[in-house]
Amino acid sequence: MMARMDDEQAVAGDTPEQASFRNEVRAFLDANATPRQEKGPWTLNFVTNEDDARRAFETGRAWQRTRYDAGMAGFTYPKEYGGLGGEPWHERVYEEEARNYDSTSGFVSSTIAMLGPTLMAYGSEEQKRTLLPRLLSAEDAWCQLFSEPGAGSDLAGLACRAVRDGDVFVVNGQKVWNSAAQWCDHGFLLVRTNPDVPKHQGISFLLVDMRAPGIEVRPLVQATGAAHFNEVFFADVRVPVGDRLGDIDGGWPVTRMVMSNESAMIGGGAGAARGTYPNLLRLAQIYGRTDDPVVRQALVDAYTRDRVLGWMGDRILTAVRRREKPPVDPSILKIYISENRARSGDLCANLAGASGLLADDDVTRWISAEVVGRYSVSIGGGTTEVQKNNLAERALGLPREPGYDRETPWSALRRS
Repeated sequence: MMARMDDEQAVAGDTPEQASFRNEVRAFLDANATPRQEKGPWTLNFVTNEDDARRAFETGRAWQRTRYDAGMAGFTYPKEYGGLGGEPWHERVYEEEARNYDSTSGFVSSTIAMLGPTLMAYGSEEQKRTLLPRLLSAEDAWCQLFSEPGAGSDLAGLACRAVRDGDVFVVNGQKVWNSAAQWCDHGFLLVRTNPDVPKHQGISFLLVDMRAPGIEVRPLVQATGAAHFNEVFFADVRVPVGDRLGDIDGGWPVTRMVMSNESAMIGGGAGAARGTYPNLLRLAQIYGRTDDPVVRQALVDAYTRDRVLGWMGDRILTAVRRREKPPVDPSILKIYISENRARSGDLCANLAGASGLLADDDVTRWISAEVVGRYSVSIGGGTTEVQKNNLAERALGLPREPGYDRETPWSALRRS
């Protein structure tokens, strides 16, 4: 078991109120969480067995419920919506202490981070009072239903169609790359409700029950052997018109908020937590390359970029918790984590060479995952090219990239 920070170090800089809360967190974790066990440096963060993957999902969901029931979740959400009405420092203190334990909310924490602030900004009073407590407690587990086979980088070109029939939308179409959709009971879904206006203007943001008739989920096996991604098919699925966020045909601003939260989560949460520098240094030592000046420079670069990513992530996540505009555009985090992973994968391949493909031990499995992952992370959560466009336009105020499709009705656009 890893040793916990001593009391003096743990409370350095704490106010009396923060120190008191830290003691509450420690008491909760000691009573309910599993102390962190030392793991080898080459342990992978995914599983390839379907039963193990489902078990990990449900274990994370159960832990989120345990936290919620004990008053250790939803720190910055208002009390009337199931939160604690606290400050961002409550969440920071909790996370500092939780690092000493293996208990984690897993996947559900990502959709809480994406959907929670969006519900606060765009949800009706009834939706906030009804959905937020169920989201924060993981009573409802949500999946994201955005990308399509013909609308990934150009998400606004999506074709999944919703036609209004009285008080419901009838949805037909397909989504893809939907994490954990096979286990979630709800999803937030982008649909085209008006094909005769420019593509960004005819999109609606629906909240859908994944158990509704007409929904089929098919897992996709990835290059790593894991299968947490899915393709989801909709055949005459009926969704109440009231189960949406934002206006009909006005779902794009809602979508942008989710994607911004997703970029912050990827770069500032999961991305920052899994810096690769320590393992890259170990690889350089294993392969006798620590005196190579080119390798040494790459290691310095990896160390620096890991630290910068962590600092930026902390600043952005703090702003998100405060419901404030982030001081750094979230797109830069997604770009940064993508470039970090690309450089890490390239350095792994450089250090290991052909031997990185020949063996079947923990080290080479880690190398293989890092090399494969260098590509996938630049696609998931918004491609690097799209993120750079967002950064150029939103943060730098540069002219928008030329395009013929911004004022053209979606129905008149060419599509694959």
